[in-house]
Amino acid sequence: MGRNWWAWNRSPKKLQLPKPVKWEHRPAGAILKTNCPSLRRGQAFSVSPGFCPAFGKPKGLPHPPWLLLTKIFRSQACKMIRVKETMHSTRLAHLRAARFLMAAAILTQAAPADEISERAHKLHFSSIVLDTHDDTTQRFFAADYDIGKRNPSGHVDIPRMREGGMNAIFFSIWIDGRITGPPAIEKALDQIDAVRENVRNHSKDMLLALTAADVRRAHAQGKIAALMGVEGGHMIGNDIRMVRIFADLGVRYMTLSHFYNDEWADSSTDKPVHNGLTDFGKNVVREMNRQGMLVDISHVSDKTFYDALEVSKAPLIASHSSCRALCNHVRDMSDDMIKALAAKGGVIQINFEKSFIDQAYKDASEKETGGVVQHMSDVTKSCNNDEACISREMGKLEQKLVAEGKLPHVSWERIVDHIDHAAKLVGADHVGLGSDFDGANMPEGMEDCSKLPKITEALLRKGYSEADIRKILGENTLRILEQAERVSKELQAQQ
Repeated sequence: MGRNWWAWNRSPKKLQLPKPVKWEHRPAGAILKTNCPSLRRGQAFSVSPGFCPAFGKPKGLPHPPWLLLTKIFRSQACKMIRVKETMHSTRLAHLRAARFLMAAAILTQAAPADEISERAHKLHFSSIVLDTHDDTTQRFFAADYDIGKRNPSGHVDIPRMREGGMNAIFFSIWIDGRITGPPAIEKALDQIDAVRENVRNHSKDMLLALTAADVRRAHAQGKIAALMGVEGGHMIGNDIRMVRIFADLGVRYMTLSHFYNDEWADSSTDKPVHNGLTDFGKNVVREMNRQGMLVDISHVSDKTFYDALEVSKAPLIASHSSCRALCNHVRDMSDDMIKALAAKGGVIQINFEKSFIDQAYKDASEKETGGVVQHMSDVTKSCNNDEACISREMGKLEQKLVAEGKLPHVSWERIVDHIDHAAKLVGADHVGLGSDFDGANMPEGMEDCSKLPKITEALLRKGYSEADIRKILGENTLRILEQAERVSKELQAQQ
């Protein structure tokens, strides 16, 4: 009979079978007799759908649950018997099939979600997750803070970093921008020393990273890579030699200004006085290139940004800024700025601060507090310049205003919106994470660094490839570090 020795469709009336075929109206499980050579002549056996004593269940043959047909095969010498179930058995089969299909539909809907969650978890915790801006450094000076223990307040400590998969962090060196000269240098050195000492005291968990290779080595060892960034050019005390000293101490980026203009760079939140960068400021950028220190343009005015972009030989970063197209705040970057940044290989690391990612919150916050600069100034004065107090009191006031309904709720998903906007604008190669943990008001659902895996899962659900997500989580920032290191070697070789 060859390979076409049987054919069927869903209707028994249309069923076409080659001879010899015997139809018997018997229920499944009936005892039949056969002359199949694989059995002793006349041996009784129980009918089972799709079963042959000689071959077992034939692969690739359909068994529609609404029409159970018994098939017995044993080469061309073996007679084939098909048993059609009784009407009663068919009704039972229909009911069972309906239940089966309903369960299958539920499982089919649930499976993709579970699969994505599992993929996201594996992806996140196997990646280098590098946050380029955390104000945790100021907490080192608080008597009740220990980075090695889970703390009831704040956003960052080692247990929560482990829980959230954040295995590389830039500790921010920050002081009020109105402090300048030698006092600014002294306070910056105090904070650099505090970072180094905390890393030394928790050497089982942390490793001081000076290069991209150090970050990868820390990851391979299961440790958290600790890096440093100076947040504000006022901390060099108008002395370019401090750029070299900071670099020698392990600082790997410097933000050119903070909330206030410094002596050589205009800030985005102050009235411009330098028309961008002064000649001295441009020399500072060149020296940063020579030292392999990343030039950070968060906080700077638009003109300062374009000046730095023109002068720098290495790509720039915006260590903690978001997208002005989604939230019109001067601390964020316009689409044109993001495009210009990316055109020279730079990266924008998205800030999580609510007033930088949500327009309604930003507008309400300015109405209630007078804006971020005025708010910071008022709290700084009441805290007598105590950085830990400033962060704590700003958080308390924000929570109070939200509870009173004066500030709207903001979801953590707004972070993903900004990541997605920047990635669609310039590509995933130019986007990273710069949370501003311990220095900003976090959106709901991103209460601390333990919640970071949500971002990975959200991006995976949006259709981002695993390779692109790894770039956003940390690989883009490592690429920029490596490029700055190469530029540094080239410039130093020319001398």
